[in-house]
Amino acid sequence: MIGYTTLGVSDMERAKQFYAELFASKGAKIVTDMGRIAFISTGRGQPMLAVCEPYDKQPASAGNGTMVAFVADSKEEVDAIYARAIELGAIDDGAPGQRIPDRFYGAYVRDADNNKLCFFVFG
Repeated sequence: MIGYTTLGVSDMERAKQFYAELFASKGAKIVTDMGRIAFISTGRGQPMLAVCEPYDKQPASAGNGTMVAFVADSKEEVDAIYARAIELGAIDDGAPGQRIPDRFYGAYVRDADNNKLCFFVFG
């Protein structure tokens, strides 16, 4: 059910090296590096850990830059889960849409405690 989790960091190079090496014995490596964010995983279709510079440009801290992402089976399912979250009281933090052309479709909400959640599908 969980696709990836992000951790806010203050030094991307240090974080990439740390996490890639930390999980190397499990076969993990950096699978995508987009500068501000890098994903570490054991393989295609497996859960990922992402390290990132917080999007709001504030200092990284426990919780700032942290998000739990839940994989969906389709864009329609992303839309439906997002709509249901809003119905249940979540606050919009990024309406459903294509984020990376032909690669990533996602939606973002914050729950009542301000925890950031993402619902997404690749492709």
